[in-house]
Amino acid sequence: MRLWALPKDGDGPRRELTIEELWPHKGHLVLKFEGVDSISEAEPLIGSELQVPASQRSQLKPGWVYVSDLVGCVLFDGDREIGLVQDVQFGAGEAPLLIVNSGASQYEIPYAEAYLKSTDLGHKKIVMMLPEGMLELNAPLTAEEKEQQKNSRKLSS
Repeated sequence: MRLWALPKDGDGPRRELTIEELWPHKGHLVLKFEGVDSISEAEPLIGSELQVPASQRSQLKPGWVYVSDLVGCVLFDGDREIGLVQDVQFGAGEAPLLIVNSGASQYEIPYAEAYLKSTDLGHKKIVMMLPEGMLELNAPLTAEEKEQQKNSRKLSS
């Protein structure tokens, strides 16, 4: 299988690689690439993002999507348009977080089955039913909230 390695710091060009073999090791997969024959030759690849051409991706089961296909979709809460998915981040919980830009605001919305109503990748549209108040959780503070925060700091000092 042919793929590309994008350096983890984003510095430098993508490197085209071909998987020669792979095997499981301590709960992970170890990949052996053609032309990378020593640990010192492999070290620069540590932490790289591996990118598989769309034409070589496996067919997924119904209801499953590739993360890269979510970027660029418009997210809706019911009929209300929220914004455009700019990125997907992992690590904050079980569900990946959709990073959604809407004008000057940015939202972090879990791509969780509990909220998901439909995903139409052909039309680049995700429809969710978000719990009341979720969008306000990471909304920017209003001037009044900033003032309250400032005053509460003075009181605790």
